[in-house]
Amino acid sequence: MRQPLRFILSLTFIFTFLSSFAKIGDPIIDPAKERVKISGTVIEKTTKQPLEYATVTITDATNPKSIAGGITNAKGNFSIEVTPGTYNIKIEFISFKAVVFNQRKLDKNIDLGTIGLVEDAAQLNEVVVRAEKSTVEIKLDKKVYNVGQDMIVKGGTVSDVLENVPSVSVDVEGNVSLRGNENVRIFIDGRPSNALNMAEALRQIPADAIDKVEVITNPSARYDAEGGAGILNIVLKKGKNLGFNGSFIVSTGIPETYGASANLNYKTEKLNFFTSTGYDYRTSEGAGKTNSTYFNTDKSISNFIDETKNTERVRKGISTKTGVEWTIAPNTFWTNSVSYRDNRGSSTDNVNYDSFDANRIFTSTRNRLNDVADSGENLEFASNFIKNFDDKGHKLTVDAILSKEKDVDSSIITDQIIGGTNAPKYDFTSNDEKQNQFQFQVDYVLPVGETGQFEAGYKGNFNNLDNNYSIITSNNSTNNFLSNTLEYKERFNALYTQYGFKVNKFSYLFGLRWEDSKVIINLLDEPDRSFNTKKYNNFFPSAFINYEISDESSISLSYSKRLSRPRGRFLNPATNYSSNINLFRGNPELNPSFTDKFDFGYLKKWEKVTFNTSLYFENTKNVFSFIRYPNGDVVEQEVDNTDDGIDNPVTTETPVILSTPINLGKEQKIGFEFTLNYTPLKIWKLNSSFNLFNSKTTGENKYIDIDGVEQTQKLDNEAFSWFTRLSSRLTLPAKVDWQLTGMYFGPRNTAQGRNLGNYVVNMAFSKDILKDKATLAFNVSDLFNSRKMISRTNLESVSSYSEFQWRRRQFNLSFTYRLNMKKTEKKMPKNGGGMEEGGDGGEFPG
Repeated sequence: MRQPLRFILSLTFIFTFLSSFAKIGDPIIDPAKERVKISGTVIEKTTKQPLEYATVTITDATNPKSIAGGITNAKGNFSIEVTPGTYNIKIEFISFKAVVFNQRKLDKNIDLGTIGLVEDAAQLNEVVVRAEKSTVEIKLDKKVYNVGQDMIVKGGTVSDVLENVPSVSVDVEGNVSLRGNENVRIFIDGRPSNALNMAEALRQIPADAIDKVEVITNPSARYDAEGGAGILNIVLKKGKNLGFNGSFIVSTGIPETYGASANLNYKTEKLNFFTSTGYDYRTSEGAGKTNSTYFNTDKSISNFIDETKNTERVRKGISTKTGVEWTIAPNTFWTNSVSYRDNRGSSTDNVNYDSFDANRIFTSTRNRLNDVADSGENLEFASNFIKNFDDKGHKLTVDAILSKEKDVDSSIITDQIIGGTNAPKYDFTSNDEKQNQFQFQVDYVLPVGETGQFEAGYKGNFNNLDNNYSIITSNNSTNNFLSNTLEYKERFNALYTQYGFKVNKFSYLFGLRWEDSKVIINLLDEPDRSFNTKKYNNFFPSAFINYEISDESSISLSYSKRLSRPRGRFLNPATNYSSNINLFRGNPELNPSFTDKFDFGYLKKWEKVTFNTSLYFENTKNVFSFIRYPNGDVVEQEVDNTDDGIDNPVTTETPVILSTPINLGKEQKIGFEFTLNYTPLKIWKLNSSFNLFNSKTTGENKYIDIDGVEQTQKLDNEAFSWFTRLSSRLTLPAKVDWQLTGMYFGPRNTAQGRNLGNYVVNMAFSKDILKDKATLAFNVSDLFNSRKMISRTNLESVSSYSEFQWRRRQFNLSFTYRLNMKKTEKKMPKNGGGMEEGGDGGEFPG
């Protein structure tokens, strides 16, 4: 109890201190003085694209002293207030020629219109530096986490990156959740990812290839309706500077880890060639235990089993994304890319089962060794076409993606009683998965008037998955309950439209999405469950209202209807057989769940502080939930009865516990979240987030017990939990950067037990060398080796306590060398939205 209390008291103290400090920094404006507004839009003259972060400086015409200034937003717009007078106005963007308006008399509001900046050829041949962006940016409809500024993730993977993103948490098995909800949709460069094993896929993308992560908790109609919790868009790095430039990264670590990658691009006036290619060799060690107490039908203790598990995994593979962007005309762009991943590895699970009788007297030890070899390939071709009809946002985007993925793994499982008389038993498993997918999307954006914007589009997603899973026992017979052949087909079609406009200080965005879904599930080994076709079509409305209290603060209210389709491990009945008394398998009978999401937000910016808070409510029908129950099978094992000193083996039976997802009745969740970014000094940055929620679930599950009797499990549950994250980045003497990040995940009740709290601390150091052309970084993941999933489960027939650590503490050292660019090189404008960058949808117009 002390640990959570310390976190709460610390956060309360920090928040109170920062709030007081921030008020001191508020600008003092004399209300008696009349003020006029200067506004305009800054674009790149050649491509007609808006320039974000362009600088606007206003100086007194008779005195070079700066009076006011600001930067442009994502649409290139700026608006600055000054007192009436005569001023010089200067608009700048690094590597572009500045535009200056001299001796402008300002006695009323003035709109400078569209200002086109031209690239400065002389500057383009030099190395230029821009101001470093904050690690976390807070926008009206999303949070943007800039990976490049985070030393903690150097030499890591996407999973390591997501662990440091506000509102996001990653459990020890790599499963991602948003605001405590695992029904989150993962996008890569704005495209939905349908990886066969999402947790494993995220561990295969190096952190160095990622530019930023966008957290969209309440998506508009422009986005897929899928993902009850929201969307995480992982944006990969893309070079945009003229000429040849890029970066090379090598890394090593303990346990044994090696990696090398290159992010390169060569750009001319018409063509931009880019590639991101890397090789990764990674080992990780984990451990776990499950102590179980088994009961008789009269609730008396039957026996005990203590299960200890040690794992060692080796992953190695190469991944690449290579393509070319063609500027067909100043306002027309066509990008084509090919992505390929080849990943291979092995893992060893060594499990010991210590058995005890009802009096907890040791009876035997059984060892189960699971050796796994696996390989996977993924090939994807993506094409993106953008046509900008003008410089006001009128555009057409067309995307097509074709992908093929194949994963194959096999294992040999050796099972034996240590010191027993029977020979070891051998089981063989084989899993072969193939997936073909095609996506096509068209998006059209039309500005209406000064502040309105109309959007419409279509998306089709067509997916075929074949999975062949078999288990052969030592007597060469196939286990029909655990083996299966799955055919899975998805056919999704969607249409959407939305309209946004602004009236005075109010912004509105209303949308409607229609999705038609057809899912075919065929279990070839179970004829009575074959050809399970599910058809459903639904409307998904969304609405966003924002009120600008001032230039520094705003409030917003939003609603959207979301859908969560069961995928991957939820549906696949392939059984995890590393333990034969605690099994996990998917459920092909799962149906989608539907969520109504409401969010009330407040955003406030001070000179050194940005504060964003949300109060949210989610109402989900047909919610997914993992449950555990005896599946009716038993495992027989030999036990040496040595009470009389004579070797007299006997056989005991242990019930098999199955873990699987089911559809429950409903879940209601209400929560509070805030994100606080504070820069007390130029050399010190603090980022923090806090999420507190209460969820109430109602439902039941029916199953057949070991005696053939139908049982009903009441799964009503009310859970209260919270998690928090605090990150500090400080520049030490000799320009050494030091970063420390701490996270705490509070305890949470489940329908069948309780998950206990846990914490993790990561630390990193970074130093720029070779005249800032290179960076050396060292980081420690899980500094105190504390990241463990701890849970208690209580069933009618068994009670258990479990601990599991997917990955022990790791040390990483990385070296980055930049070719013709510096660490903080300028950010060039994007060529458009579409799926490439997650689109412009959801942002308020004006």
